[in-house]
Amino acid sequence: MEDQAASAVTGFLESAGLGRASSIHALSGGVSSDIWRVDLASGPVCVKRALPRLRVAQLWEAPVERNRYERLWLQIAGEAVPGATPSVLAWDDAQGLFAMQCLEHPVWKERLRRGDADPAFAARVGAALAGIHAATAGRNDIAGRFPTDGIFYAIRLEPYLVATAEKHPDLRRKLLSLAERTAKQKKALVHGDVSPKNILVAPTGPIFLDAECAWYGDPAFDLAFCLNHLVLKSFWVPRARFQDCFESLAKSYFTGVSWEPRSAIEERVATLLPALLLARVDGKSPVEYLDEAQRQEVRQLARRLLVSGEKGLLWPRSST
Repeated sequence: MEDQAASAVTGFLESAGLGRASSIHALSGGVSSDIWRVDLASGPVCVKRALPRLRVAQLWEAPVERNRYERLWLQIAGEAVPGATPSVLAWDDAQGLFAMQCLEHPVWKERLRRGDADPAFAARVGAALAGIHAATAGRNDIAGRFPTDGIFYAIRLEPYLVATAEKHPDLRRKLLSLAERTAKQKKALVHGDVSPKNILVAPTGPIFLDAECAWYGDPAFDLAFCLNHLVLKSFWVPRARFQDCFESLAKSYFTGVSWEPRSAIEERVATLLPALLLARVDGKSPVEYLDEAQRQEVRQLARRLLVSGEKGLLWPRSST
């Protein structure tokens, strides 16, 4: 860890009254932030700082003030569904740092990678996500705390839908229309990156991490984003029960929808899903675990669904 970063982190923790660090080391795996585990006398904490340029192959820049909005999302979501986020312990928005609980639970992605696809846990993810959306829906006070349309465009709509549209000219109008429709929705507090890699499997239920894309907008994006990962992972681990997880998560989520008709949000989820599928092979952030043959399968499936314009939310694969 570089001396300047170490000094900033230790000084931040001491000024926040959390104590003196006995050791600091960087955690691996993040493409959009620096994350450190810091050992204090009271126990370990995690400190996070957003990066101005993401660690991906293509040029992808994003405003560093998203650190503040991630911290706010964690606090608000944790109040809406207690236990669904790590506790935020301290923050310094000027430096772009915040400290949170360091939790030692398995990551859902790793469980899925091993074929441990538990529909009951997926249902708990759906219920918690709907609970966060329901608690924040129609809340102008919360919406006013997230002036993040530009950030969401920069790290979600542009790299996923707009960039993918440039690679598929025949689908360009449809993909750009989906981006425009999504941007206009102002319904609830959105996480923006509800991926299995950002969900811990705790005995009490799911714990959501990495809310750097936090935005007051379309909750359909969160559900479509998460369901999309279950479809993608069915190509990765073909014999796992991903269809059961998909259906359990969606059913549990829709049971908690109270802020709008189920049919309205279901249609937005169903039409976003294939666009996000295509984005994860041809956008700026392709999934790393599919080989070229699998990518082509995903591409063909996504294109077929986008061309057909199906509006009902169903498991999109004929078999797994």
